[in-house]
Amino acid sequence: MTTGLLELIEKSVRDNWDNNAFTDFQGTTLRYKDVARKIEKMHLLMSYSGIQKGDKIAVCGRNSGHWCVAFLAVITYGAVVVPILHEFKADNIHNIVNHSEARLLFVGDYVWENLNDEEMPNLEGVVCLNDFRLLTSRSEQLVYAREHLNALFGAKYPTNFRAQHISYHRELSSEDLVIINYTSGTTGFSKGVMLPCRSILSNILFCQDKIGLQPGDRIVSMLPLGHVYGLVFDFLYGVCAGAHLHFLTRMPSPKIIKTTVAEIRPRVISCVPLVVEKLFKQEVLPKLDNTLGKLLLRVPYICERLKDSARKEGLRLFGDNLIEIIIGGAPLNAEMEDFLRSIRFPYSIAYGMTECGPIIAHSPWNELACHSCGKVADRMSVRILSNDPQRVPGELLCRGANTMLGYYKNQEATAQVIDQDGWLHTGDMAVLSVSGDLYIKGRCKNMLLSANGQNIYPEELEAKWNNMPFVCESLIVMHEHKLVALVYPDMGEAARNGLNEKQLMERLETNRMEINKELAAYEQITRVVLRNEEFEKTAKKSIKRYLYQNLDF
Repeated sequence: MTTGLLELIEKSVRDNWDNNAFTDFQGTTLRYKDVARKIEKMHLLMSYSGIQKGDKIAVCGRNSGHWCVAFLAVITYGAVVVPILHEFKADNIHNIVNHSEARLLFVGDYVWENLNDEEMPNLEGVVCLNDFRLLTSRSEQLVYAREHLNALFGAKYPTNFRAQHISYHRELSSEDLVIINYTSGTTGFSKGVMLPCRSILSNILFCQDKIGLQPGDRIVSMLPLGHVYGLVFDFLYGVCAGAHLHFLTRMPSPKIIKTTVAEIRPRVISCVPLVVEKLFKQEVLPKLDNTLGKLLLRVPYICERLKDSARKEGLRLFGDNLIEIIIGGAPLNAEMEDFLRSIRFPYSIAYGMTECGPIIAHSPWNELACHSCGKVADRMSVRILSNDPQRVPGELLCRGANTMLGYYKNQEATAQVIDQDGWLHTGDMAVLSVSGDLYIKGRCKNMLLSANGQNIYPEELEAKWNNMPFVCESLIVMHEHKLVALVYPDMGEAARNGLNEKQLMERLETNRMEINKELAAYEQITRVVLRNEEFEKTAKKSIKRYLYQNLDF
């Protein structure tokens, strides 16, 4: 693959010089020329501090314009960026900074309050993302550079800093390391995924080909940029397209979506399924879920009118300007997907993993096969370890331009997932249709075995439970060779129906019997166990299953 990542960024900054680039939630807006000026100052800071090409620099904080400036400054300088999820606990952040051998840390002030610089002895300095002031330094060169940064900038550009002054054309081969992204997986262990230039470039080019943003188009960014899904789909693709990114800094509530998002009128939103499911359940479905609505849905003409009304309401809630909403990070509820398709709502499914930076499969909304995650991405190939991969699930393997170099300082873990022929073992069970559409059935490690050896995919059962009354979320586990449903109930719905705990359990028991009617004998749920708090999740909102596998009921 030809090198071109830094060239793409440089060209976009120049071409969109006077356009808006980043807007913080209820905060300031940076234009592309403001971003370029700040990047140049960070380059001076790193240069005078002795930072070399290939050195590691960590970035940890909530989504913001300055987070993006720090990230872009690092990679355009030729250093390696280590984005760290701000939701990680302090000891994990300490470990990642140390393990990655980061020389500098850009950090949000509220994250810094919980950190201890003595636990990160190899750091030469810590820079605050809010205003780029030094929070701590072990380098006289760094202190000098920061104290004299404006003077150094003025001396280099005595008249005016203009678009022709930027130059990011440093030597960067396709295999050069650009990002070390530490996973927040459901196994409880963080591994540093090494993503080279070719992976990031290939992902951006895929987005350019399939999504079609234009300069000035608006993106609402709600996914954490410390995770590669939001990092690529929102930020890096958005910058290379000359888009205007709006950062919400939080998982949006229906209220924020109905106000802020509707006012921004974004062209693209990337999100986890929970955002779409919650908004449609609270704002769209109640207008159809009544006796008259159910009766009218049986009349074809009226049915289409109701569907059209639901589609218009859904689009209105998201600003009525969408190319599509890209859903990823977790499976979309099957019944919700059927509804979205029936009203022709522009959603698409992105399937991937951090180790592929992240894209493995995706199709535009108007080409997406129902319940699939689209077709395999350009510059990627897949295999399924099954004698009949069109009908019998097997582990999905992939290789191509998007795949990682390996895990940082962990050859053993790398060898466990990348075989001698270069195939990356995803750990997901899948089938591939004749037409090339990929269907994910669940995680290999999540698959349960019945007493008679039948394969059970808990994600499929959980999707049914999550669509039942009085259920917020669920987890299916095996306990003493029997399937148990752990349920976090919808207490708001229970309260609206005047249910006490005993009556709620009776309703959930009714749910269990109804679901069991649809299941094979080996999939029968034998018991419901109530939880009084949400399941603990990763940053992309996947349940940390390993925490709930050996509970006593």
